[in-house]
Amino acid sequence: MKSVCDPSANFYGMLGVSMSIVLANLGAAYGTAKSGVGIANLGVMRPDMVMRSIIPVVMAGVLGIYGLITAVIINGKIHPPSYSAYSGYAHLAAGITVGMSSLAAGMAIGVVGDAGVRANAQQPRLFVGMILILIFAEALGLYGLIVGLVVASTAEGKGSDLCIPWDSSK
Repeated sequence: MKSVCDPSANFYGMLGVSMSIVLANLGAAYGTAKSGVGIANLGVMRPDMVMRSIIPVVMAGVLGIYGLITAVIINGKIHPPSYSAYSGYAHLAAGITVGMSSLAAGMAIGVVGDAGVRANAQQPRLFVGMILILIFAEALGLYGLIVGLVVASTAEGKGSDLCIPWDSSK
């Protein structure tokens, strides 16, 4: 006989929603702020290179979009009465995966963006190398997004029909 779905499973699913958006936005904010400091310093020395050096800020901003995408997808899969603990934990794991990966990528983008744009002001030939490093840093967030979406999408199939809805057990 199946047990009643635990109502607290919804908490874990919603925690996954919030962790994905909050941690991803922390990474995006850090990457933007740290790179922005480097761009401001670059603007003092070489104002003509400011627009070319805005790339780290754009790449950091994309990390917040990863968190938003994941939060919307997970939120759409939470169905309160029949939501199993398996699904709740899987969605929590998916949110943390995307959020922490984006946070790590944002920290990498911030450090590389700051140092890279400052170095680029002194030696313009470093631009391609800086962009390559930024691409690999951004890939860390993308890997987390892919894994998080896979975990969130498989949770719906594996986590369904494991328990009876808590509102029908009366």
